[in-house]
Amino acid sequence: MPERPQALFAMTAQNVPHIFPPEVLARLRECVEIDPTLVAHDFTDPRVRETLARTEVLVTGWGCPVLDPAALDAAPRLRAVLHAAGSVKGFTTPEVWRRGIVVSSAAAANALPVAEYTLAMILLAGKDVFAFRDLLRTRRAGFPYGDIVPGIGNFHRRVGIVGASRIGRRLIELLRPHDLVVSLADPYVDQAEAARLGVPLLPLDDLLRTSDIVTVHAPQTPETRHLLGARELALMPDGSVLVNTARGSLVDHDALIGELRTGRLTAILDVTDPEPLPADSPLFDFPNAFLTPHLAGSQGNEVARLGRTVVEEAERLLSGDGLVHLIDQSVLERAA
Repeated sequence: MPERPQALFAMTAQNVPHIFPPEVLARLRECVEIDPTLVAHDFTDPRVRETLARTEVLVTGWGCPVLDPAALDAAPRLRAVLHAAGSVKGFTTPEVWRRGIVVSSAAAANALPVAEYTLAMILLAGKDVFAFRDLLRTRRAGFPYGDIVPGIGNFHRRVGIVGASRIGRRLIELLRPHDLVVSLADPYVDQAEAARLGVPLLPLDDLLRTSDIVTVHAPQTPETRHLLGARELALMPDGSVLVNTARGSLVDHDALIGELRTGRLTAILDVTDPEPLPADSPLFDFPNAFLTPHLAGSQGNEVARLGRTVVEEAERLLSGDGLVHLIDQSVLERAA
């Protein structure tokens, strides 16, 4: 067994025992030397700096301080950053790659619960569950058994996926067993790749016009800000549903509020712009808006999957194998 490299946690300290419960932490400590009681939230802290000077592997997560040149100067032996969360954009800098430090992310693991949440919302929306929940609450009485409710159901419901991200691709897999008609819009995907994914590729406008449910899985970049604005939302058919689990800024909320106010569309939003919403936002009160507090991603027992992904990467690093979830800096600008 090779000598264990020195590692250091850099994230919000309270998250460490959730992401690395005892069995996962024990496995991590078999391949790196790491103190779970020392968690860096400030790279200038004297105790942190003493360990940072010897650190070869940084285990990061939500709340990691920025890896700017000063922080990297304090970590001359650093060779790998293993991120126990999704996006690394918030704390990495170009200097990380210039110094030859490899960066890995658990984004693929974090994509799983988001895709599961989205699948659930698509199926529930197809049955118009949220409206009927409210109707039942108001009526306090059931519906005659055997009555067929027109306009609902998931047989051949048309689902449009905006963005072939990790989440978008996983969602395509999860939707496959269902009798739904799925299409994809993504400017970075060609027809051959779409064929491999098993879905037709459409221009965004065509997808919006022909989908009963549109679900957003594109990254947040300057180009995708208000990707769905007033013009795009107006293309969606009457009675259609918008699901957003990506980032709030991808949807123009003023335009969305205008559409929701007419009752023409329904929105299921796990993310908003701003986040959190101001208390007086009309989105809280619209009967055709269903809001959740950014919980589609890893929560509760799901975060241990992120820790396990990091452990598997640490094991590969120790054995000399290539990292499976390596971040390519060249595509980082258009990634989540």
